[in-house]
Order: sequence, then C-alpha cells, then structure tokens
Amino acid sequence: MPERSSRRRVRGGGATLTAVAVVAGVALTGCSSSGQGGGAPGAAGPRSPSPSPAWDASPASVAAVGDSITRGFDACSVLADCPEVSWATGTDAGVRSLAVRLLGTSKAPTHSWNHAVSGARMAQLPEQMALAAKEDPALVTVMIGANDACRDSVRLMTPVADFRASFEASVRQLRSAAPKAQLYVSSVPDLKRLWSTGRANPLGKQIWKLGICRSMLGDADDMGAAAVARRDAVRERVVAYNEVLRDVCAGDELCRDDGGAVFDYRFTGKQLSEWDWFHPGRNGQARLAEIAYRKVTASGPPA
Repeated sequence: MPERSSRRRVRGGGATLTAVAVVAGVALTGCSSSGQGGGAPGAAGPRSPSPSPAWDASPASVAAVGDSITRGFDACSVLADCPEVSWATGTDAGVRSLAVRLLGTSKAPTHSWNHAVSGARMAQLPEQMALAAKEDPALVTVMIGANDACRDSVRLMTPVADFRASFEASVRQLRSAAPKAQLYVSSVPDLKRLWSTGRANPLGKQIWKLGICRSMLGDADDMGAAAVARRDAVRERVVAYNEVLRDVCAGDELCRDDGGAVFDYRFTGKQLSEWDWFHPGRNGQARLAEIAYRKVTASGPPA
C-alpha cells in the first residue's frame, strides 16, 4: 500500500472538492382537532414511516474507489498497478471480479470504472468519490484505510476522528451527486495477520525494507516488547477504522458493509503477492471478489 501515483489520469487533479451536505426531507406528523364544542378530535393518525429502499442485488454498473488493493498493486509485477486483476472491476478471467460476476464478461468493461489510487488515504476519498459519482453508477465499492495505518511510524497514523470526518464527507459527496447509488464498504484487512503470514518469506521481507507499511512491517523479525506493542497499536487502529466504516455505513440506507469479512479473512501465502508478500496477489484478489459478491447479492443485510 505504498504512496505512489496511479497510472490513470485523474480528472481535475489538485482541485479542492467541497463536500455538499445532503438535505433530507423531514416527514411531519400532525395532530389537528376540530376544537368545536368538545367534539371528538379530528386528528389524522401519525404517518407510517417510509420503508427503506430495497437493496438491488443485481446492480447494472459498478464504480470502485480506494487504494492499492483495488488497483491490483504488486499482483502482476513488482511495484506496479495491475487493475485488470482488481477484485472490484478487473477483467482477468482467473479473478472474476465483482463487476464480472454481476455484469458478465461482455458488459463489465463498459459498465465499470476504477477510480482507486495506490497510496491513497481516507483524506483523498472525497475526491475519488466525486469522480465515481460522475459515472452515475448503480453501485460504488469502497476499500480504503490500510494506508492510514501503514505509515512510517505509529505516531503518523491517521487519527480516528479525522478518518471518520473524511469518510462522512465522502458519503455526503456521493449522495449529493449520485443519490440513488448503492454503496458497498469493505473492511480494512488485518495488517498484523498479513505481517505474520508474509514474514515467512525471505524475499518478501527484503521488499518490505523498501518502505512498505513501516509501522507494521518494519523490523519484521523483531519480537521485542516495543516492536510487539507497535504492531498491536497498528492493529488496534485498524479495528477502530473498521468500526467507523461500519457505523457511518449504518447511517446510510443505501449502504452495506461486509460485516468484517475482509478483516477476518485468513490470507495464506497462496493469496499474497509473490512480489511483496503483503498485497493480495491474483488468488487473493479472487477471494476478495468472492466475499464482495456474496455480500452484495445477499437477500438480506449481510451477516
């Protein structure tokens, strides 16, 4: 999840986006009485609450926002994006992305868009969300937050309050520009589990020394008290980020989160990049696509 520029040209790069608040209509309930001669009240009963919009398990288009995982970073070659294997919008036959599973192989390339940027943190999500909303998608997928925890030190991790403010601004941005778009929010992977799995590979640990997620992967074999406490602090911050994602999503009637499925998924070496043993490789991207498809197409709220 290194901080590097995406190969895609981002429209309007550098422009400051103002998140526009959604103006929600307030349902009024009235109690009017005739007040004539002590007669029976003529008040109408309170209105029944409007039903929540039904979740469409077969959306007709998909836009993806997020970070290097959604860009397929290090899945095909070292230190490079490979969006064709993206779990969300890729076209690789072995991965069978969420877009391919929902739309089919012929429609997915023309009805899905990947606006994720490798290295992006939550503060950059409102800009990505604005770009995604311009596509007028039926579904927007979000996977972001790993780079907020993957910093050069624990001290530099994004504060939870800032993480929340940026995610709330992102949802407002979507609702102002594409109010009917559904939102699928993935949890942030368990970075400590990825460290535990990847440290078994000597080559992967050499790549880690280039600066990948120093807060978790630095001094990978150090099991001293300070190193253990550092890794635990990163994991705790990821847990807090996931609580924010779940909480904000619960406040939006067109949003579903994955119920912690990606955080809980036990990646093995088979699912990790052969280049850095940290990012998902093709197999890992396929597993992420399976999780997303299962959650998006569930008949009720995902477990």
